[in-house]
Amino acid sequence: MSDIGKPERATQNRVVKLFCDELGYIYLGDWADRKSNSNIEEGLLTEYLTSAGYSPAQISVALYKLRTEANHPDRSLYGNNQAVYQLLRYGVPVKTEAGKVTETVHLINWKAPASNHFAIAEEVTLKGKLQRRPDVVLYVNGIAIGVLELKNSRVSIGDGIRQSLSNQQPEFNAWFFSTVQLVMAGNDSEGMQYGTIGTPEKFFLTWKEDDADNSRYKLDKYLLKMCNKARLIELMHDFVLFDGGVKKLPRVHQYFGIKAAQEHVHQHQGGIIWHTQGAGKSILMVLLAKWILENKPQARVAIITDRDELDKQIERVFTDAGETICRTSSGSDLMSQLGQATPRLLCSLVHKFGTTAKNADADFDAFIKDLQAQPSPTVGEVLVFVDECHRTQGGKLNRVMKALMPNAVFIGFTGTPLLKKDKATSLEVFGGYIHTYKFSEAVEDGVVLDLVYEARDIDQKLGSQDKIDQWFDAKTKALNDWQKEELKKQWGTMQNVLSSKARMDRVVADIIFDFSVKPRLSSERGNAILVASSIYEACKYFALFQKTLFKGRCAVITSYNPQAKDVTLEEIGAGTETDKQFIYNTYTELLSNVQPKPGKSKTETYEDQAKALFVKEPANMRLLVVVDKLLTGFDAPPCSYLYIDKSMQDHGLFQAICRTNRLDGDDKDFGYIVDYKDLFKKVEKAIAVYTSEIDHSAGGADPEVMLQDRLTLGRERLDAALEALFLLCEPVQPPKGELEHIHYFCGNTEIADDLKTHEPQRVAFYKGVVALLRAYANVADEMAAAGYSDADAKSIKTKLDRYLAIREIIRKASGETLDLKPFCIDPVNSCSSVNVEGNDDEHPDGRRHQALDSQA
Repeated sequence: MSDIGKPERATQNRVVKLFCDELGYIYLGDWADRKSNSNIEEGLLTEYLTSAGYSPAQISVALYKLRTEANHPDRSLYGNNQAVYQLLRYGVPVKTEAGKVTETVHLINWKAPASNHFAIAEEVTLKGKLQRRPDVVLYVNGIAIGVLELKNSRVSIGDGIRQSLSNQQPEFNAWFFSTVQLVMAGNDSEGMQYGTIGTPEKFFLTWKEDDADNSRYKLDKYLLKMCNKARLIELMHDFVLFDGGVKKLPRVHQYFGIKAAQEHVHQHQGGIIWHTQGAGKSILMVLLAKWILENKPQARVAIITDRDELDKQIERVFTDAGETICRTSSGSDLMSQLGQATPRLLCSLVHKFGTTAKNADADFDAFIKDLQAQPSPTVGEVLVFVDECHRTQGGKLNRVMKALMPNAVFIGFTGTPLLKKDKATSLEVFGGYIHTYKFSEAVEDGVVLDLVYEARDIDQKLGSQDKIDQWFDAKTKALNDWQKEELKKQWGTMQNVLSSKARMDRVVADIIFDFSVKPRLSSERGNAILVASSIYEACKYFALFQKTLFKGRCAVITSYNPQAKDVTLEEIGAGTETDKQFIYNTYTELLSNVQPKPGKSKTETYEDQAKALFVKEPANMRLLVVVDKLLTGFDAPPCSYLYIDKSMQDHGLFQAICRTNRLDGDDKDFGYIVDYKDLFKKVEKAIAVYTSEIDHSAGGADPEVMLQDRLTLGRERLDAALEALFLLCEPVQPPKGELEHIHYFCGNTEIADDLKTHEPQRVAFYKGVVALLRAYANVADEMAAAGYSDADAKSIKTKLDRYLAIREIIRKASGETLDLKPFCIDPVNSCSSVNVEGNDDEHPDGRRHQALDSQA
């Protein structure tokens, strides 16, 4: 009998059998009707602890402390989960009688995974304010550490993820998740995704291993990989991170990168970990350092970075994890600390390391030889992590550190492809490659986004009255007359705004227009960075944006910190501002109401606040104007566009554009690069250099990084979206009218089971329409430039309108109540014109509906 269309129960039966027969878990039963289900099954835990040799008194105290931490009423789920993890990871301190020594009761045997009690229960009914029933729960020694939600092959994994997320809410069963380490969802068609408590749906991960093995369902394959007893214990012990209020698990490339690095450390060998920009090198550094300190009693770890952001993050993460870290103030301070037995963990900003930058090249080799002849003594087994290992002084500073610490093991981290000129120095200092994860792999795995490049010649586009009219017409081609008039009212007229303005005003106007019509920006879910050529230009741009709707939602972040001495000799008495006075006055004004935080200047406090808003509240911080700062190591998922008005090249250019490639929900498809400085030839040159000189010796996927042409890629996406919808509607019976579409996508609307049976077709169609709306919006104002004739453009618009009409007919016929949040694209936070409650929320004459769909 065919298993096509089998129910969820069939998948669950097979998964339960897999856990029992192949993974060796004990089956606890179907707990749907069991009354006292808990995340701490005290009978099972007591039985395990007794077998481990603990006394009844010790077990009683340990259980009490575990329950207390798991159910603390004054903490969030994150706080309770973190407290429970500390007890799982390090054991429960127990003192049974006054005067007796405190002993540690270990709830899990980390050293011998197989000696733990692994079990599963299904249909575990959870009593709370609202009752829920997870499909499968994994228990280790009676402690719930994993939850798995299963769906049939026709229902999205996303439904299972959202189910687990709602279960973690206080009004449902948050209490149960205080012990949970792994949250999973799966089906037979898509496989399995995993996260942990609090992981948003968009950040759930997929595992990837043994690609060639295609012998069974991916769900089964990766449950066997991740839930293998030894692997599960290892993931819990070595790969869980609490980072500033967010609990994190590793991506697969981070796991295997650390495993490879562990082997090198065992062999006292250094090397290079090359993981592309945005792949999470900082997390990898922290997890590896924690493992080294715990497994190498004599080890010392010094983390050298050239990014203040990473230096602070490392300090914060280790502090959150209960590890003491010393931030050194200079190179001599670092060497002084390493000359003592403690601290074991140190970090230092590379620009504080020594004064070697002042040494002329002619003296450099002699300086190195002097250091090698009299190296500074260090205590213990020193391991040095160097971030962006190829970059600092062309590797010279790394050689200095190697000379200072000849017995240390050096591990380099980089996110940019090494060129041949960097390769020789990098491999000389660090050794060969430990692990690589290249840009193409990260894009394929969905770890980072592909990059789309667009050159804009503002002088050409906006230099004359006619050009302004042409530009406005092209930009507003996708909008109807009503929308065009609304934009003109909002801006005045384009002619008055731009005709007599300088180039910087035109750039400002161009960016503001993007924020009006580009879906990711107009929705206020995404924001942007503008790179200026100098601090003066950055301040000028900031001042111009303050006169627009960006006022209060734009910030300038540079290396400048206002000091009175900056302008002491600048006043010339002519009633004008010099450049220095303009910069000083701009900063003085923007800092006037800033209250400095303890230990920080006004400028640092202002920048911290601006960056926090940019990352966490993109609607309240739309744009950052920068020069050099934040172009490396600044991770801001909402950042969708990078506007470049500065000459850049090579590694600096590549690292800057990678600020836009972080994942941030289904509506962020690419990182967009807008170039105002005619850098395309430099980009082409950089790509040519990479192609000819890049280091291919690491093996695996090609390391080349290619920027996608926006219009070429835009046409490909639009054509693909049209084809997908055509194929979805092809089975509709002729004459393909309203009734035929209702029959195909809804069945008999009076029969609930019929509607349910046709649900997958409707969901696929809704997704397809949203994909078409997004693809069309990105090229609608440049259809001719994308290669479409006027007739083609008109035909595509007609098809789009037809699909939108069909969508509304299907919605209303089915009385749709599906959760359509994953498909949201509406700039005002509804779901395009899809309203799950059935309220169209349209403009009285219907134009509201047109505006949303045109701008989607």
